[in-house]
Amino acid sequence: MSIVEGIVSFAIIWWVVLFAVLPWGVRSQHEQGTVDEGTEPGAPVAAHMARKAIATTLIALVIWGLYAWLTTSGILTLDSIPGFDPVAR
Repeated sequence: MSIVEGIVSFAIIWWVVLFAVLPWGVRSQHEQGTVDEGTEPGAPVAAHMARKAIATTLIALVIWGLYAWLTTSGILTLDSIPGFDPVAR
């Protein structure tokens, strides 16, 4: 795995994990009971983005480490994908 492939694969994994982590612990203004005038009742009271970024990074590091190990060890290759024939393209 080259440096560029590692960076790109980590970035993709990080963004996918971020979208999975975003809804964790979100309380809306409606649930809190304090809806500010002119705002959507479903808007979050406190998003806690710093905590979510840290959690996203830690989870993405674990997933990326597993991905890097599988691809560099040869366990996961394009040939292991059923029905994928790169020569037929």
